[in-house]
Amino acid sequence: MSTTADQILTEIREANLSYLMLAQNLIRADREEALFRLGISEDTADMLAMLTPAQMLKIASGNTLLCRFRFDDDLVWGLLTNHGKSAANDSTSRLHASILMAGRHQEAA
Repeated sequence: MSTTADQILTEIREANLSYLMLAQNLIRADREEALFRLGISEDTADMLAMLTPAQMLKIASGNTLLCRFRFDDDLVWGLLTNHGKSAANDSTSRLHASILMAGRHQEAA
């Protein structure tokens, strides 16, 4: 395997561990907010909250990224990137994007 491929796998594993640790901390600190911010189900939150450090290391060591983008449409991306709009519209666009993503979280739950 090339050095670049090795580096990418290392970065995926680091991102996985960081994501699992963040998710667990969020769930333990404020479960409802964590469900919204992470876009996960109650069952997934239960499982993540109970993971031991050894289990997190084992899960994180895979070569597949555990987290993913919560949205995949042009409308949300356009609102978040705010291409060609003034700074005054930036907060309104981000608020609109947050509302859209919150609605999708409710649909998934």
